[in-house]
Order: sequence, then C-alpha cells, then structure tokens
Amino acid sequence: METSNIAPRGMVVTPHHLATQSALDILREGGTAMEATVAAAATLAVVYPHMNGIGGDGFWLIVPPHEDPIVIEACGMAGSLATPDFYKGYDNIPFQGPKSANTVAGTVGGWKEALNYVSECGYQRKSVSRLLADAITYAEKGYAMTASQENALKDIRTQGVLSQFAEVFMPDGKIPTVGERFCQNNLAKTLKHLAENGLNSFYRGELAKLIVEDMATLGMPITEADLANYSPVRKVPLRLLHSQGEILNTPPPTQGVVSLAILGILDKLKIDGTNEGELIHMTVEATKQAFTLRDQYITDPKFMTVDPKTLIAERNILKMAQNINRDCAATGKGKGPGDTIWLGVMDNKGFSVSYIQSLYHHFGSGVLLPKTGIVWHNRGVAFTLDDNDLQFLKPGKIPYHTLNPPAARLKDGRVMIYGTRGGDGQPQTQAAIFHRYVVQGIPLQTSVSLPRWLYGRTVGDKNDKLKVEGRFSDDIVNYLKDRGHDVEYLPAYSELVGQAGALVRHPDGMMEGAFDPRSNGSAAGF
Repeated sequence: METSNIAPRGMVVTPHHLATQSALDILREGGTAMEATVAAAATLAVVYPHMNGIGGDGFWLIVPPHEDPIVIEACGMAGSLATPDFYKGYDNIPFQGPKSANTVAGTVGGWKEALNYVSECGYQRKSVSRLLADAITYAEKGYAMTASQENALKDIRTQGVLSQFAEVFMPDGKIPTVGERFCQNNLAKTLKHLAENGLNSFYRGELAKLIVEDMATLGMPITEADLANYSPVRKVPLRLLHSQGEILNTPPPTQGVVSLAILGILDKLKIDGTNEGELIHMTVEATKQAFTLRDQYITDPKFMTVDPKTLIAERNILKMAQNINRDCAATGKGKGPGDTIWLGVMDNKGFSVSYIQSLYHHFGSGVLLPKTGIVWHNRGVAFTLDDNDLQFLKPGKIPYHTLNPPAARLKDGRVMIYGTRGGDGQPQTQAAIFHRYVVQGIPLQTSVSLPRWLYGRTVGDKNDKLKVEGRFSDDIVNYLKDRGHDVEYLPAYSELVGQAGALVRHPDGMMEGAFDPRSNGSAAGF
C-alpha cells in the first residue's frame, strides 16, 4: 500500500533522507520554511554532489500565508571573459572542462536572499552556522555513498575528468561503492568559512579570492569582478488560471512557461485521465507544442521580444491545443538532460517553499576548484556560438534554464508544491503528478510513485524517443505505438524520469507529503 505522510506542524520532502532530517530539525526548533530549505539545500550540496552543489544555481518559489508569492532567481550570468573569441576553434561550447564552467554560481546568493526575506517577514533568523551544521558534518565526517552517485561517477568517468575532480571523487583511481563512507574535506572547510563569515563571503572576501585564483589557474572565463557584482533577483511568478485553481511557476530564463503551457493545454482539451494511454499521448503532444514555444522565445529576459505572460494567455493555450492530433504523434525536439534536486518545505507559519538547486549535467562541468572543494556547474552550455541564435553567448547574459519549481493554489483551499529533477522531463513529470493528484483525484503518494514517461533526451542520448518505465501495461504501450510514438523501455523505477516529490497543505492546516521511490529521499513531518 502506498500512503503519504501527514503531520500538523511541518512537512519536508527531499531526494535524500539526510537532507529531509536537516530541514525537519530546523522546523522543530521554530525555524521558517525558508531556513529549513537552506539547511536541506546545504546538506544536499554535500550528500548528492552529482546533482547539485554550491557551485551551481537555484530557483525559489515561496508561497506565503497571505502575501503575494515571490520568486528568487539565483542564477549567474556568463563571465566577462566568456566571449566568442574565448571559444575560437570550437563549433559548440564543450560540456565538460573549464570552458564549460563559464557562468557565475548563484546558489549561495539565493540562500542569502531567502534569509533576508525571513527577516523582512519579521522573524528572528537562525544563524548561518546552525543552518549549515549538518552539511559541514557530512562533508567532514562523511556520509554513505548512494547508488545514484556511484552510477553518475561511472558515467562521468567514461567522458574523462580533470585530475582535481578525480582525486576527490575517485580516490586512488577507484569509484567508492554504495554504502562506503565518503568525505569532502576541502568542501567542509569552505562551508565552515561560509558559516563563520557569512554567505556573502562566497562572492566577496577571502573565500572569493580563493575561488577566483583557482578559476584563473584552470582557465575559466569568470573574474573576481564577476563574482563581486553578482546578486540574486526577486521576481513575480507566472500564473496560469486552471479549472482547478491557480498554478504558479518561475518566469524566464526558466522553462516555467513550458510547464504551465502543458497543464493549460490538457485543461483546455478536458483530458480526464480515465484512459492512461490518452493522457500520456496528449501530454507528450502538449509538451512538443510547449517546446516549440520555448525554443522560439525563452532566453535571458533582457533579450526577449515578448512578454512571457502572453505566451500562456488563453488564446495561445487554445491555439496550441488545436494543433494537437489526438490520434497521431507529431515530430518534436528536446534540449537534453539535467541533473538537479527539487525539495519542498511547509511550516506552521503558513509558508510553503518549492525549491530547485542544480549543477546541470552529472557533476556539472566536472571542474573541481582544488582550494575550496567546489564543483562548478556547466549551465552555460545552454548558450550557443551561433550569433543568429536566441541563445547566443554574450558576457553578462543569463543562460536558458530547465529549472522551474512550481506551486498551486487550488479552489478548494489546498496549497500544493511539487517538482522534480530532469531537464526536458521536468515539465512532463510536473504534469503527471499534478494531473493525477488534482484532476484525477489519485492519492498523493500514488501520484508520485506511479510509472512515468519522458519525451526527449537523456544522458549520452541523442534521440527524442518516448521513454516509458517498464511498469506500464502492454495495452498502454501499444496505444502509444499505434499513434506513431517511437517507444523505448526504461527500468521499472528509473531516475531518468526524475526524482520527484509533492507537499499539500490542506484547509484544516494538516500537511501531507509524498516522496519518490526513485530517489534516496523521504517525506517527513511532525
């Protein structure tokens, strides 16, 4: 039997059980959901280093009890040395190495901004040292290696990595096995420095100088001024009016528009999910429509030619819905994979946080800064070197992001936050979970655990087949094949379809949580 957990005072879901406990401890001490999120995010930066880290980016969607929701955009821009000349002789930006590590890391700045918001709301903040305490312990004393991390290391080794990275993550040339104690001593020192000197020290001060020294030595195109000039941005979330309520997501440069468009299309077409094959087919076709929208318009907002709100206006949703053939699959193209963590926190003060933190690909760029133990992300590979392309690289430009943490305020008074990792799969998994729980009325944990699908590309994969978990029935798979889908089977519980989670705050104040059995996570409350 699949049952979700329900508690009256706080609820947390993360893809690693240690991070869930880090957040829960902060809530038990009276902390806010934002502080608990920082604690969980810091722990995840240590115990899930293949998916996220302090050398990456993050996006927050905070739903307060009464005020308007806010977005914190904690993503960095291209370094001032990241010019086309820097890539002379290259057709594309490499996926690994110093030339792929070309944007500032925004994660730590986002933590700081979320804590500023706590103060603005009138709460006494927990110290940074308290919020990072678990992360420091796990980095210094070790944690048990997960199968997820081991598999990621096997994948990255086939591509080749820098010696600094291998020395830490493959000691003595060997990949640690599942359950083996794994430590990151230099990262522990960095986290201690942040705890003692404040989160701003990542961008300005002694720690920032160490980061810059390593970047210069390794040949990364980011300068001291790039770090010092970085600051996160608060934004207003995008809203979609749905028959079941209001759905929220993050604006560009994220693909929040894609996630909202898919749910809007399904709503317009009145897909009720009674036919699972039809739900999958129509969701995949809606995804293709939304991907076309994304590829045509979504980039750094400074370079966009349209207001993103118009892209999900009713007339555009209806137009995309009318383009879909209920009986035949259209062609389409994804952008590729993404390794990420999503986590959710709800507190007894009424705050709900939907949060995503990422390095992009497995271990990001594969570049480890030796003095600090920081693995740098490779989000900048979303840029192109084609000056006629929407995503053309320019210093100071923000890359397109797959990251998009959602939330919903339903008409019956429920507040829902949900999300997943997974590049092209994020909007599709979001649609599956929302539709199953909200539209079909399937229990929350079952909605997360049920078999899922992914249209698009995965790690090392250059095709756009429809990948389905092996638990789907032959009838459903044949339904999809009959409509022209090129179907490929995945294992029964595959990470490739995401590591999702969901929390619901019910009108009576009870909080419900569901975690993904495809992860090392848990949902827990008190």
